[in-house]
Amino acid sequence: MRFVFLIGLVVMAVLTRFLPVPPNFSPIIALALFSGVYFANKKFAFAVPMAAMLISDIFLGFHYDMFAVYASFALMVLLGTTLKKATVANVALSSIGGAVLFFVVTNFSVWITSGMYAHSFSGLMLCYEAAVPFFRNTVASALLYSAVMFGAYELSAKYLPALATTK
Repeated sequence: MRFVFLIGLVVMAVLTRFLPVPPNFSPIIALALFSGVYFANKKFAFAVPMAAMLISDIFLGFHYDMFAVYASFALMVLLGTTLKKATVANVALSSIGGAVLFFVVTNFSVWITSGMYAHSFSGLMLCYEAAVPFFRNTVASALLYSAVMFGAYELSAKYLPALATTK
């Protein structure tokens, strides 16, 4: 029962990638954190957000910076595995931390690989500055989707004892 419920939340998160939303408004940060917290099998915890990205990217399109994107989500699964308890504060801080991690890793990769910015400190800062509007969407989506996923699971676990099993 618990596994089916978790997979249901994952499927819903993946499907939201296909909604018409602003750039970088995605459930994958929340999904990576959620997987790290709730999936007992850590190989599965890593596979879930990677598979979600891969499947949806087949339809949405791939780009040159995929390694940095996927690597940042793997780091977020690791972040999720460090959460001992999914409290509101822990989930909110981890969601913001995941958004910051995504911002730093992916924009550093853009700076290094794209040729759009000078390979200097000022070029790096210009790259980060250009990405700030996208960062707002990343933070907003990480907080929203985390609240929905973690909240739905924790609320359901109160009424369905089969869900309340530990990692």
